[in-house]
Amino acid sequence: MEIITKDHPFAEIWEKVQRAERLTFEDGVKLMSSNDITALGFMANYVREKKHGDQTFFNTNRHINPTNICQTLCDFCAFGVRMKDPAAYTMTMEEVEHRLDMIEPDATEVHIVGGNNPALRLDYYENILRKVKEKRPNLHVKAFTGVEIDHFTRVNKLSIDEVLDRLIAAGLNSMPGGGAEIFADEPRSIICDHKTSGDRWLEIHEIAHQKGLRTNSTMLYNHVESKEDRIDHMIRLRDLQDRTGGFQTFIPLSWHPENTVLIEKYPHLNFSTGFEDLKVIAVSRLMIDNIDHIKTYWMQVGEKLAQTALWFGADDLDGNVVEEKIYHAAGAQTSQGMAKADLVKLIRDAGRTPVERDTLYNVVNTDFSYLDDKVKKEQVEELPVL
Repeated sequence: MEIITKDHPFAEIWEKVQRAERLTFEDGVKLMSSNDITALGFMANYVREKKHGDQTFFNTNRHINPTNICQTLCDFCAFGVRMKDPAAYTMTMEEVEHRLDMIEPDATEVHIVGGNNPALRLDYYENILRKVKEKRPNLHVKAFTGVEIDHFTRVNKLSIDEVLDRLIAAGLNSMPGGGAEIFADEPRSIICDHKTSGDRWLEIHEIAHQKGLRTNSTMLYNHVESKEDRIDHMIRLRDLQDRTGGFQTFIPLSWHPENTVLIEKYPHLNFSTGFEDLKVIAVSRLMIDNIDHIKTYWMQVGEKLAQTALWFGADDLDGNVVEEKIYHAAGAQTSQGMAKADLVKLIRDAGRTPVERDTLYNVVNTDFSYLDDKVKKEQVEELPVL
C-alpha cells in the first residue's frame, strides 16, 4: 500500500527525498508541524536504509565525569552544582586511574565530560588525557564539549586553537556534541543564559574539524523552543557540515525536567512523549542529509522506544554505558548500563542487524554468536517461578 499518495501533504517533499534533493527550512517546519507519524517514519526509514541498510551501530564505551562543579549552572541541567554544595566532587588522578582500571578490556572508547569548574586549569584535563593513554593506550578518547572548550579558553586565557592543540597533544581523539542545546538566541537565553553562544559552539567545532578532530552534534528539544527553532538548529549544523565534513553523528536529546530550575520557572513543561521523540528523530534524518548517522540515546528514551526509533531514521544506539550521571540526575528512570549481549538482542529483536563499531565508525565486530549462549542462559535464569 502506498503511504504517500500524489495528493498527500508530503507529496512534494517525498519526491525530493527520493531524488536526494535537499529539504528547505519551509519543508522542515511543515514536517515538524505534522502529526502524520507514519508518513514521517516511512520517509525517514527510506533515507536510513539507503544509507545503512539494516545495520544498527553501537560501541562499547564507558563514561568518566571528572567534576560536577559548574559555574555555568544552566536552568535546564540537574548535574552541575556549586563548589560548596554537599554533592560537589572533583576526581583526583588516583580516582581517574581507579575508574580506568574498572573498564573492560573490550571497551573501545572513554567518554569524558563534566562541569565548568572554575578552580581547575587546563593541566588537570591534560593529565587526565595522559593518564588514559598511559593506562589504556588503545582507548579512543572522546572528550570535552564545545562549552567546556570555551570555558578552558576563558579560565586559562588561551585561544581555541591553543586549547585544542594542547589537548590533542595530551591524547584527545575526538569531541562529543554536547552543549549545542538550541542555537536560536531567544530560547537559549531562557534555558542557559550564561552559556557559550550557539555561534561560539559552531566556531569551536569548525576549528576542531580543521584540526582533524571528528565531532558529534546534538540538539536539546522539548523545553521552550519552537518548531522553527528546531529546524534552524538542524540547518546551521547542516551548513557547517557542508564546509567541514567533520560531524559524524547527530543526536536529538529530549530535555528531562526533574530537579531543574527550568521546571520551577515553567511548571507546565514536562517530559517529551514517545510520539514527539520519534517525530524529531525522523525529521532530523530527513533534514540533515550530510551527517551520516542519527543516534537515539537508548539510555534517555528507553529500550522500547529506541527499538522503534530504528525504523524512524535512527541507525545508532550509542553504547552499553555504565553509570551515566547527567541524564539520571535529571530524572531518567532507565538503566545506567546494559550488557553487550542485551544490546545485541535489543537490536535483533527490532529486526535490525547489530554492528559493533569504534568511535569513528570503523567496524569492530558483526559476529555475536559467542554471546548467544550467554543470552539463552540469562533468559532461562530470569524465568519466573510459578
